[in-house]
Amino acid sequence: MRRTEAGMEVARIDASPSWKAEALDDVECRRLLGTLDFGRLVFTRGALPVVQPVRFRVRNGEVLIPTRAGSKLARAVRGAVVAFEGDCLDTLTGAGWTVTAVGPAHVLTDSDDIAAAALLGLQTWIPTARYSYVAVQIGILRGYRVSPATDRAPTFPAVGRLPQS
Repeated sequence: MRRTEAGMEVARIDASPSWKAEALDDVECRRLLGTLDFGRLVFTRGALPVVQPVRFRVRNGEVLIPTRAGSKLARAVRGAVVAFEGDCLDTLTGAGWTVTAVGPAHVLTDSDDIAAAALLGLQTWIPTARYSYVAVQIGILRGYRVSPATDRAPTFPAVGRLPQS
């Protein structure tokens, strides 16, 4: 038992089920990213960290992110080293995977690159009339998968308030 800052008693989650974590190679990381539509772009704005959900596609070693032309996001990431993360997690069991790409970002300016990005059919999360595209060059790519070590589903004790005596 432990007490939260609010003074409520809560039970700890029993970490006894056997879990395995496996590192993923670049090929599997890229494959898994290709299964997603949304991810998170991590960058700084005004010297503070920002995590922003974004739509994306991976193409030619870059993560392409549509944004509104002239957006704060495009200005903030231009030339900066940023992180991009995508994941798929089972909220019931905790099993899943995560992939993080780190690299320099730039706004596409070449008309051929912009046309190729437009053919991907990407839209911003909040639709806009004029698109720009941020490209994050995949420099460092890391991922891992977490799953039960056995075929049986893990069981978790109830967590929450305990009755007051």
